[in-house]
Amino acid sequence: MDATKKPVLGTRALNRATLARQLLLRRSEKGAADAVAHLLGLQAQNVKPPYFQLWSRLEGFEPVALAALMESREVLRMVTMRSTIHTHTAEDALVLRPLVQPARDREINNFRKGLVDVDLPRLAALSRRFVEAEPRTMAEIREELLKEWPHADPPALSVAARCLLPLVQVTPRGVWGRSGQVRLTTLDSWLGRTESGDTPDDGRDAAAGAGAGADAVLDATVLRYLAAFGPASVQDMQTWAGLTRLRDAFERLRPRLLTFRSDSGTELFDLPEAPRPDEDTPAPARFLPEFDNLLLSHADRTRLVPEEYRGRTWQGNQARCTFLVDGFLAGTWRLEQPKGGAAAVLTVEPFGRLTRQQRAELTAEGQALLAAMTEAGEGDVRFGAVDG
Repeated sequence: MDATKKPVLGTRALNRATLARQLLLRRSEKGAADAVAHLLGLQAQNVKPPYFQLWSRLEGFEPVALAALMESREVLRMVTMRSTIHTHTAEDALVLRPLVQPARDREINNFRKGLVDVDLPRLAALSRRFVEAEPRTMAEIREELLKEWPHADPPALSVAARCLLPLVQVTPRGVWGRSGQVRLTTLDSWLGRTESGDTPDDGRDAAAGAGAGADAVLDATVLRYLAAFGPASVQDMQTWAGLTRLRDAFERLRPRLLTFRSDSGTELFDLPEAPRPDEDTPAPARFLPEFDNLLLSHADRTRLVPEEYRGRTWQGNQARCTFLVDGFLAGTWRLEQPKGGAAAVLTVEPFGRLTRQQRAELTAEGQALLAAMTEAGEGDVRFGAVDG
């Protein structure tokens, strides 16, 4: 079909569709593990954001639900998409970590000057033995590798180990209410299994099977990405995954997908059965933590971020907590929790003027957040000056 004849999905239609996929139009009855899987993981640069992400999306969510999954190893923390830490189900970690290996290989290339004369297969083998003996910090990994390559760049050695191996941040790191240094072991060691099944005896058959298997995994991931973030373009998924050259996968799947175009003319793909609510569907106020994948997983973010607010969610290299009004980015927030269980304060800082109804909606949502996600279980919602 001629691109100009494809149905157009405007900004508000894309907004409502994405919010529905992200469980943000109405809270879902899903359990924590099912939600983590549906969302293809939760970005987790810091420890608490995954808990707040689920609270904003799930009915009756309590932090202990995700904490228990962390402790039972049903979910875990590791570097996957965009070279960032994500919280994934164990099953998804086994699938997604190999999928993004090409991006990890490119990352190693950025450190080649510090890895002259370093045998990377040997580095991987030494690192694997070291972290599987017991979980190690990055500093410990670096010091161990310097024994073998004393003239290499120390940070480059540890980056290479992280890129070559699927390393998991072991608990208690990431468990709500507990603290722990970042200590790492391999995914297969942490789960007590390997990333792949039986390998055919014939090398050529194995290589062919691996290629076909990789295509199947990628195609399945495209479908899951659309279920969680669609409708979307090829470039959108490449932004989410930190990968390139995904066009072939979309072309293989084209007969199974619907196609649209955005207001700017970009081709968008979607699942036939996926929700695409009317653009006038009410969208409730929602508080999102820093690094929420909702705002990081499209090349074109205008479906969520008004042009005048682009770049406002970052302060230096640190992401800010944000909130949505009528489905779109509308400001930032911060939570202060005094020690000793005193009442917390949630400060809302809008980018523009809010109506009385919008302030009331944010206040009610903020009070619910304070009740569920703070030690005191109560606190004040305050509005700062317009951050404009």
